[in-house]
Amino acid sequence: MSDARLDDFARRMDGALEALRKEFAGLRTGRASVNLLDQIQVDAYGGTMHLSGLATVSVPEARLITVQVWDKTVLKAVDKAIRESGLGLNPQQDGGIIRVPIPELNEERRIELAKVAGKYAEQARVAIRNVRRDGMEMLKRLEKDNEISEDEHEKLSGEMQRLTDQHTKKVDEAFQSKEREIKQI
Repeated sequence: MSDARLDDFARRMDGALEALRKEFAGLRTGRASVNLLDQIQVDAYGGTMHLSGLATVSVPEARLITVQVWDKTVLKAVDKAIRESGLGLNPQQDGGIIRVPIPELNEERRIELAKVAGKYAEQARVAIRNVRRDGMEMLKRLEKDNEISEDEHEKLSGEMQRLTDQHTKKVDEAFQSKEREIKQI
């Protein structure tokens, strides 16, 4: 396994970190942000779609998000998806528009947001460990097929573990930073 192969695994781990950053961007705690609804999946048209594929999301005021659904037949499904997203939002339908007021942050809400952030961080850690597992399986396969030596296998396993540790540390740092942000607002 060459450095190019390790770079591929590092790129996959970086992808998990980037996904985490996007999810954290959606946890805008006290102010409305269009990113807040980015991760919401809606059951519509016999499948699951991102909210952005069904509606226009805008922020007309600092504490309000509006969702203009393009097809009125999915209005209830969008409302339900926002309500059940785990973000603690209570959408209100107003004709073809869904208004999503952003609640004041009380201590209970901060604790809830910290739990959501922790869940996102754990998903990123699992994704990184899955990439590590794939890499280790490939190393075993390459050694079994006599494409790499036992010593090379040990060396590359150590590098794979180092990559995993580095990315897991970055996830932990991002989570701690987000947790501090939630508690300060």
